[in-house]
Amino acid sequence: MSEDLIRRVEEAIACSRNWAEKGWPVTFGSRNVAVSSLKEAKALPSSFLYRQEALNYWNQARLMGNDAGDAGAKALDALKSGNMRAAHDALYLSQYIEKPLAENARTWHPLYEAFTAEISSC
Repeated sequence: MSEDLIRRVEEAIACSRNWAEKGWPVTFGSRNVAVSSLKEAKALPSSFLYRQEALNYWNQARLMGNDAGDAGAKALDALKSGNMRAAHDALYLSQYIEKPLAENARTWHPLYEAFTAEISSC
């Protein structure tokens, strides 16, 4: 299997495990207050009406990122051992977990597409 693909999976694992820390632009409330990471959500004053919503969003991003990273680690092990079916299944799971955040996270779906393109060309 391509060393480039293995490297990209390793990078995706690290990236998804840090979604909540690195974050992306997200707004909350009728005033569209930007809260772009879990750290920012935790720093919101308790009087901010949408604080809990922001905390929930970023905690979910953290959990989903870790779950996608766990599946990605299984894909990495499978790639290294040459088990393409298991790698496919694990990458599929990673991109499935990412779906609710895919527009912002953009980590696993492009990688899954690259993997399926690579194995279909063999």
